[in-house]
Amino acid sequence: MKPKIVVIGGTGLIGSKVVEKLKQEGNDALAASPDTAVYTTNVEGSLGALAGAEVVVDVANAPSFEDQAAWDFFQIVGENLAAAEVADAINFFRTAHENLAAAELAAGVKHHVALSVVGTERLQDLAYFRAKLMQENMIKGSSVPYTIIRASLFFEWIRPIAQAGTDGDTVRVSHSLFQPVAADDVASTVAEVAVEAPRNGPIEIAGPDMFYVDELVAKVLDHDKDPRNVVTSDPAGLFYGIQLDDQALMPGRDARRGSTTFDWWLTH
Repeated sequence: MKPKIVVIGGTGLIGSKVVEKLKQEGNDALAASPDTAVYTTNVEGSLGALAGAEVVVDVANAPSFEDQAAWDFFQIVGENLAAAEVADAINFFRTAHENLAAAELAAGVKHHVALSVVGTERLQDLAYFRAKLMQENMIKGSSVPYTIIRASLFFEWIRPIAQAGTDGDTVRVSHSLFQPVAADDVASTVAEVAVEAPRNGPIEIAGPDMFYVDELVAKVLDHDKDPRNVVTSDPAGLFYGIQLDDQALMPGRDARRGSTTFDWWLTH
C-alpha cells in the first residue's frame, strides 16, 4: 500500500498540480489548505489532516500569479512596509512552520518536502526571502527527515515582474541572468521527490534555458501586444526594489532541468 501524502497548500497553483500528478501515479494524496479547513497557523487545524501521513509536502507559501496579488506578496520589503508589518509577515511564516512541524512529529511523518526559491540566501534584502531562509533553517533543525526543493522563478512570474517595474508607459526591470521554469515542471519535480527517500538537504529545479530578466519581460509584452516600453540594460532596473547581479537568481550546475521551453509555454 502506498503511503499517505498530505500536500499543504494543495489547492493552489503548484499544490493542485502536485496532488493531481501524485494521484495519476496511484498515490494516496490529500490536498490540505484553508479551502479544506486546514490552517497551519492553528495546530489543531493541521493535526487531523496529517493523521496517518508518512509524507508532507509544503507548498503553501508559493505566491499567486495574478499581477496585483504577486506584487502584494513580494511587497513585504523593508523600504515599502513598516518594520512592524515586516515582522508580522515573517512571524506568520515562523508560526505556520512551527505548528506544522509539531503536527508532523505527532503524526510520525517520515519525510517533509518543502518548496523554496533558487537564490534565497542571496536575496535577503527582501523580507519574503528572509522568511523563506528562516523556514529552511527551521526544517533543517527539525527531527523530521526532509528535502528542500529550490525552484527558479516561474514563467508565470514574468508578467507580475513587469507590473512591479512599471512607471507609466515605461517598464524598468533588472538586467540580470536567470533560468526560469514552468510551474508544471516544478510540480512534477515536487511530486517525484515526495515519493523518493529524504535527502536531508536541498535540490534545485530550473528551466532549460538562460535569459536576461528585462529581455524576457520585453518578449512577453510584445507577445501580449502590450504597448509598454521595456528599458533594457537599464542600470536603474530593479527586482522588486533591489539590485541584482548575474548570480542572484541563477541555479547551480547540478540543478534539475525542466523540459518546458519558454517559447512553448508562451504560445500554449
